Amino acid sequence: QVQLVESGGGLVQAGGSLRLSCVASGFTFSSYIMGWFRQTPGKEREFVATISKIGITTYYADSVKGRFTISRDNAKNTVYLQMNNLKPEDTAVYYCAADRSVGIRTYAYDYDYWGQGTQVTVSS
Repeated sequence: QVQLVESGGGLVQAGGSLRLSCVASGFTFSSYIMGWFRQTPGKEREFVATISKIGITTYYADSVKGRFTISRDNAKNTVYLQMNNLKPEDTAVYYCAADRSVGIRTYAYDYDYWGQGTQVTVSS
């Protein structure tokens, strides 16, 4: 049974930091590209960051570039999103996702598996 379980969300003041984690099970983690997306009510799910299967290549949305860092530990079946200098506009539910393809994937429909999401709220 495939599972992606996010954790690490919460309430933080603007300028603060959070580290999200996503633990995967039920599939060969190292064979999948991993991504983070976010969504606010009434809006489409938005791409945040992605990382290649062995962690060499990363790619970020312009809105988070220089503030967020995606990483992965294949030995722990875990992908992380370090979020620094958070802004109120970063408030959203954050989802991790897995994609068995190759290359840079920034569209939600490319991804095969999804977690349940973790809420991040940034106060001004």
